[in-house]
Amino acid sequence: MTRIRPMTTGDLRLGLKLTHQAGWNQMEADWLRFIQLWPEGCFVAELNGNAVGTTGTCVLGRVAWIAMVLVDINCRGKGIGTALLKHSISYLKERNVETIRLDATALGQPIYDKVGFLPEYELARFEFRRAKSSPPMGDGGASPTLPTMATADDFASIIDFDTQITGTDRGKMLRRLFEEFPENVCIVRHAGRIEGFITRRPGANATQVGPCRATAAAGPVLLCDALNKCAGKPVFVDVPLDNTDAVKIVEASGLAIQRRFTRMYWGRKPADDIKTLWASSGPEKG
Repeated sequence: MTRIRPMTTGDLRLGLKLTHQAGWNQMEADWLRFIQLWPEGCFVAELNGNAVGTTGTCVLGRVAWIAMVLVDINCRGKGIGTALLKHSISYLKERNVETIRLDATALGQPIYDKVGFLPEYELARFEFRRAKSSPPMGDGGASPTLPTMATADDFASIIDFDTQITGTDRGKMLRRLFEEFPENVCIVRHAGRIEGFITRRPGANATQVGPCRATAAAGPVLLCDALNKCAGKPVFVDVPLDNTDAVKIVEASGLAIQRRFTRMYWGRKPADDIKTLWASSGPEKG
C-alpha cells in the first residue's frame, strides 16, 4: 500500500539516491532548497513502509511548480509516481493556484498527460566538456554592455526585472539561489537599467548554467560569458528550442543535445515569452 507523507531533511539520503539512479544533476543543496523554502510542499511515498519516491512543489504567487518526481527503479510501474503527482496537485489546488507547471521527461510525460497537463514548449539539454572559449555575441545592433558580477545590492533590481519579464514573483527562490552562489550571478546593464541576468551552480554531473532571463541584446553576451567561465569543465545548458538564437549560440560553442523534455502546464496557460529565456535551470527556475 502506498502512503504519502511530508519530506524532511532526514530524507535527503533518499532524494540523493533517487537522483543518482535517474542520472539527474541535483545535489544535496538543491534538495535542501526545496525542503527549506517549501517545507509543507515536499513529499515522500512509502510502499509497505519503505520510502521509495519523492516529489517537491513550490508556490510562486498564482503559479506553482511540481518537480523531483522520482521513484525507485525497483518500484516503478506500481502507480507510485501517479500517486505522488495527484497528491501534489491536490495540495496545490488547496492553495488556489491558477497554473501548475512542470518539466516532463519522456518517461514521465504519459503520466502527466493522463491527469490533464498540456504541452507548453520543448526544451533540450545541451552538454559538452568545453576545451576553448567563444567570443561574446551580440544581436547585430549596438554592442551591449559587457556582463559584470552582481552584488547583493543588485538582487532586488534583478528580481524586479525577472518579475516584469516573467509575470511571476519568483523573488523568494531567486534570492535564495543568489545568496548560495553570489559569485556566479552576472548581469548586463544598459543606461543604468538591468537588461538581463544569468546564474550557474555546481551539479552532480556538470555545472548547470541558468537561469538566464534577458533581452535580445543582453542574452547572447550573458550566455557566452557563462559558457566561457565553464571552459574545460562539464556543463549543462537547458534551452527552449523555440529560442533559436540561444540554440545557435550553444551549438556554435560545441554543445550538443543530450536529451529533450517538455514544459507542461495545468490550468491557466502561462504567458511565457520564450525569447527572454536563454537558459532554464530546473522547473521552478524556468
